[in-house]
Amino acid sequence: MAEQTAGKGKEHKDALVTEITPQSEDFSRWYLDVVLRAELADYTPVKGCMAIRPYGYAIWELIQQGLDRRFKATGHVNAYFPLFIPESLLMREAEHVEGFSPQVAWVTRGGDEDLEERLAIRPTSEVIIGTMYSKWIKSWRDLPVLINQWANVVRWEKVTRPFLRTTEFLWQEGHTAHETEAEAQDETRRILALYKEFVETELAMPVIDGQKSDSEKFAGASRTYSIEALMGDGRALQAGTSHNLGQNFAKAFEIQFQGRDKAVQHAWTTSWGVSTRLIGGMIMTHGDDSGLILPPRVAPYQVVIVPIARGNWQETVLPRAREIQADLVRHGVRVMLDDRDAYTPGWNFAEWEMRGAPLRLEIGPKDIEKSQVVLARRDTREKQPTPMDGLTASILSLLDAIQKNLYARAVTFREEHTARVSTYDEFKALMEGRPGFVIAGWCGSADCEAQIKTETQATLRNIPFTSEPTVGTCVKCGRPAAGEAWFAKAY
Repeated sequence: MAEQTAGKGKEHKDALVTEITPQSEDFSRWYLDVVLRAELADYTPVKGCMAIRPYGYAIWELIQQGLDRRFKATGHVNAYFPLFIPESLLMREAEHVEGFSPQVAWVTRGGDEDLEERLAIRPTSEVIIGTMYSKWIKSWRDLPVLINQWANVVRWEKVTRPFLRTTEFLWQEGHTAHETEAEAQDETRRILALYKEFVETELAMPVIDGQKSDSEKFAGASRTYSIEALMGDGRALQAGTSHNLGQNFAKAFEIQFQGRDKAVQHAWTTSWGVSTRLIGGMIMTHGDDSGLILPPRVAPYQVVIVPIARGNWQETVLPRAREIQADLVRHGVRVMLDDRDAYTPGWNFAEWEMRGAPLRLEIGPKDIEKSQVVLARRDTREKQPTPMDGLTASILSLLDAIQKNLYARAVTFREEHTARVSTYDEFKALMEGRPGFVIAGWCGSADCEAQIKTETQATLRNIPFTSEPTVGTCVKCGRPAAGEAWFAKAY
């Protein structure tokens, strides 16, 4: 990340509202502008690492809360494991090490002394958690172990972008151990379904759930499943993954237990995670040329009240605005009362539009006379004069409507940018032209998959669970297709 700075004072505030590159001009620049102008995150002196600002972290907290409730409802508990992993431990799972080797950061000195053994800063925690499970699991009665960790990880990235790919990022990683292969498979699929429900319900971001190809699966996993979303520029984003690790890690780290038949056997394990990348995905799914559009369920402020500072507004308008705020808060609505009078109402409107507040409530002296307020939706920009009588119920209904509209709009966009092809010429033409998902027959060959990636920069995102068995042919080689896969250029 290149270092960037911003000015101070009113000039800086004006820039926050106005200086956003149009999506059509440069989508990547638009994204960075929104992240900075909306004060979600900022660059730091540490290469590839961002500071998540309070407004951005508030979104992450809401994501955490929503997921944590779901994890605990399915029997999972939270724990914490060390940031550092001894090199000798990491090397015990060869395929895993090979997969992560280019991204591992190492600690070689402690204080003034060289370490006898290098310590890896965790790129993920299968190794350290597997080591602990080998101590804790002795009998079938100890299973299942259903643990989640909220943590940071470090992966040494060459090209970074705030939220989407950073050297250090925040995430949750679940690690479970089971008595049977079937239980581990059920867990893997259950969590993927949980992710899909959460992302679609809370972030209003539609996803395709399915299985990754062998070349795209997690290092050391037997099977990897993912949810894939389509961003506003037509590129795909892997929004979450769930891995059935089989007995690979259990054998490497000796996670053994005495079974019901008294025989000693290896556990079946899983791991799964989503990260702050979800914030980047939400920005690129819903945002427009004016900035953020936040789904109400994860918006730090679902309603922003902007009093119109005219006349003796502090004696007339402001008290009524505070009453409205208090009633909304009583009903569980997150509210910001923006009573600053250093800027014009128009400037405040533009700032909260840029920051993506789902619903803006405008109230001035004339509205007091009419016993009404004006509600402005961020998703449609529609303004609605609304009676104060029954106002809270009206607002709750509107927030629900905004949430549903954002999801429906994103589904429509995905449908308009998804095409099914039968020939490689069609495939290449679509990848060179309008971006989006391309559905095509695939024979299951890693060679065909690699050639497609080399020639078109498109990757196989996943094979959806909803894919029908096909009698068609592979789009690349013409041999009988094993099924239909979804391809896209991706982040």
